[in-house]
Amino acid sequence: MHRWLAAISAAAMLWIAAGAASAAEQEEAVYEKRMELYKKAEAVSLIPWYYFAAIDQYERNVRQVRRDLPKPTGVLGIYIKPEIWAGPLNKNPHDTDPFTISQFGGLGVDGDGDGYARADDDDDVIMAMARYLQTYGIDHRHIKIALWNYYQRAKTVDLILGKVRIYKKYQTLKLDNHVFPLPLGAHYSYRDTWGDARGWGGRRIHEGTDIFAGYGVPVRSTCYGIVELKGWNKYGGWRIGIRDINNTYHYFAHLNGFAADLREGQIVEPGTIIGSVGSSGYGPPGTAGKFPPHLHYGMYKDNGYTEWAFDPYPHLKAWERAERQQRRR
Repeated sequence: MHRWLAAISAAAMLWIAAGAASAAEQEEAVYEKRMELYKKAEAVSLIPWYYFAAIDQYERNVRQVRRDLPKPTGVLGIYIKPEIWAGPLNKNPHDTDPFTISQFGGLGVDGDGDGYARADDDDDVIMAMARYLQTYGIDHRHIKIALWNYYQRAKTVDLILGKVRIYKKYQTLKLDNHVFPLPLGAHYSYRDTWGDARGWGGRRIHEGTDIFAGYGVPVRSTCYGIVELKGWNKYGGWRIGIRDINNTYHYFAHLNGFAADLREGQIVEPGTIIGSVGSSGYGPPGTAGKFPPHLHYGMYKDNGYTEWAFDPYPHLKAWERAERQQRRR
């Protein structure tokens, strides 16, 4: 009986391991296909691949949180509206004929030589975006103008160009690693404080998780990203905002101070020391000690129109658990 149970347990573990390996292989295949498409667009347009990667990554994450946009069906996240793809005066918004699309000034093109310009075909979509950018020019300044004319939103342009810098630096698409914001060896405690009432400065809810620790405990970047904001806020005290490649803004507040070499616009990665735990805030610059030392950690998602807060607690628990498991290996 015991041998039978042991055999079942071993088989189950092998099945789980095989499933995890299969998922990892599928993810790797997706990354490879995306890079293949970006490189194809680069070869044709002479625009570096990381511009296409940044646009694609921005749009993929917008589509994940928007109900008014269809979910991606291929490996790319870029979505070109039917009226833009087919042309604003085209009576057939789902036109797939490259000739008639061009006659109506649509963006749609045949990117894979099959004779059709399909808005749900990855090859056609990436080449349509390449063609659009190329009409403005292939240098950074002209691409920025093209992005502004396409999205009509300065924040979107900034987010995309931030991703361009990150992809250019690391030369890879695999930048989804995260770490817990405090070193795991430090003494700290936290629970889910999302939505708790806060009274200072008027009635409001708590948009984040408080991680209590001693003064001076190092605070780390949880992700690959860019320091979007650094300075004082009357609520958050000395605080830092980091924007990652998934359009998420990571907010670190009540700091005791900043890392000496940290600056706005700096690219950071998981584990980069950005400051230390403190009790700053709830007053003019320099105010501290009105509450026990802790890190307030918040997460905000940009959806292409606005930005909204969401509960970071589940992410913190997942990152903490994953980092502990990684350290045991």
